[in-house]
Amino acid sequence: MTEPQNRKNISNKNLLLQYAGIGAQITAGLLIFVFAGKWIDSKLKFSFPLLVWLLPFIFIVGMIIKTIKDTSNKKNG
Repeated sequence: MTEPQNRKNISNKNLLLQYAGIGAQITAGLLIFVFAGKWIDSKLKFSFPLLVWLLPFIFIVGMIIKTIKDTSNKKNG
């Protein structure tokens, strides 16, 4: 295998690992926020499961904002 092909394969593997890590992070975050919302709702005895919906929504909005900031072009100077 030539050097440019080898670099391209390594780059593709790193990108794949990065996306797999993001997927795991989103899954874990959603599970944590759903269960935290469920637990808090049960402690506060809400009649409607407010935090079960609100906490994951806040997490998703935060992840979208983080993704936009990470992928936007940064202007120097």
